[in-house]
Amino acid sequence: MDITMPELNGLEATRQIRKAVPETQVLVLTVHESEELLAEVLRAGAHGCMLKSDAGRELVSAIEALTRGKPFFTSKVAGILLSRQVGHAWSSDTIDFAGPHLSAREREVIQLLAEGKSNKEVATLLNLSVKTVQTHRANIMRKLNLHSLGQLIHYAIRNGIIAC
Repeated sequence: MDITMPELNGLEATRQIRKAVPETQVLVLTVHESEELLAEVLRAGAHGCMLKSDAGRELVSAIEALTRGKPFFTSKVAGILLSRQVGHAWSSDTIDFAGPHLSAREREVIQLLAEGKSNKEVATLLNLSVKTVQTHRANIMRKLNLHSLGQLIHYAIRNGIIAC
């Protein structure tokens, strides 16, 4: 699974796949090294994650590990995930990275807004009311201490929600 995809990002696709077929083993490939994004990979239910730069030498090992029901994270990804978790239990339910936690829906809204969609278009795509989208947008801006759409787009790019 690639994280950066238009319309439906890889995190939401992973959530939907795992909900529909829970036994599915999802391996995420990404170019992004953001702690927050990698924590979201775990929260979404992925069983493995690697940087695209490592795929050439580790993709087969990752697929073999997931086939055996074992999680797989490249050493760089594991290091990023563990760097702020020393002394804490390591599970997708207990990961607590510094900074605000955004819900899956908020990440979807950020992605679509950053892709240039209007509130109305986001509402239509996510089957929400425009008022709900506006509320999500206001909550996102408050949580992230952002004051403009430009800052929101910058955040989305920096955290791998969209690619530039």
